[in-house]
Amino acid sequence: MIKNIALVTGGYSGEAVISYRSAKTISENIDESKWNCYWIDINPDGWFYTDKTGVNTPVDKNDFSIIDNGNKIIFDAVLIGLHGTPGEDGKLQGYFDCLKIPYTSCDAATSALTFNKRYTVAVAAFAGIAVAKSLHLFKNTPTASSEILNKLSLPLFVKPNNGGSSLGISKVKEAGDLDAALKKAFNEDDQVLVEEFISGREFTIGVFKTKGEIITLPITEIIPKNEFFDFQAKYEGASEEVTPAKLEEDIANKIRIEASKAYSVFNCRGIVRIDFIYNESSGIPYLLEINTVPGQSAASIVPQQVSAMGWTLKEFYSALIEECL
Repeated sequence: MIKNIALVTGGYSGEAVISYRSAKTISENIDESKWNCYWIDINPDGWFYTDKTGVNTPVDKNDFSIIDNGNKIIFDAVLIGLHGTPGEDGKLQGYFDCLKIPYTSCDAATSALTFNKRYTVAVAAFAGIAVAKSLHLFKNTPTASSEILNKLSLPLFVKPNNGGSSLGISKVKEAGDLDAALKKAFNEDDQVLVEEFISGREFTIGVFKTKGEIITLPITEIIPKNEFFDFQAKYEGASEEVTPAKLEEDIANKIRIEASKAYSVFNCRGIVRIDFIYNESSGIPYLLEINTVPGQSAASIVPQQVSAMGWTLKEFYSALIEECL
């Protein structure tokens, strides 16, 4: 029997534009012999089912059901393609847990934890995974630049603590640029993470679980044309992405081991993408962050890695849905 799947997209943040790109890729690669896929758009104006003609009808939030052609549709599972809040920070996951509807992402606790970059690196460090030295700042308790520079060494990365898509991130090389970078980051979030720069090669790796087994996808090396892997580099072509990465097997194995360890330590589910900097002088991969709803657009990395593994996206999305069911 064909099951009903809700493909959730949209969101309440600046990442919504990426959510729609991801949802387009996912919807075009759903195996229609297995799944009836319904596009659900969650945005500041409401929650809507968008049919194939573009007509919107409201979602009944009491049971997350819709009416389609006069029929009430109850969903067997949810495929989450919503970046940022409320799809990546645990809010939707908690709602679906209450309704006992399975979904393809990490659970509410893991999603909320990994959405917070500072808490992510703190837990990773506690588990013995290498991370950069950092400070966690709050808008309601201002910290002077001089105090930050007394504790951390330039150059620094200044990031909004919650969120993704590299919005609001700055690389600070000079002390005089720190205040502007903090202001930029606080415009995106009321918490900011300031990290010491680690030199090295940047790698990212998709990890998922299927039939109870943790699978690491082929590694991608990120070679930004800009100072770092910012929004323009991620989504507007200002980077070179090499998949599979050209690196020695012993380095690749270190990254795979740390990625699998992080997946287990954080109790991840579904597909996540984990970013690392490999410091060549120390031979250590440093975990940067964990993305629990990684991009699935035509420009995104996970689809590249799935292809490099020899799978079709249709096979991949079916495996994610089957695992959550």
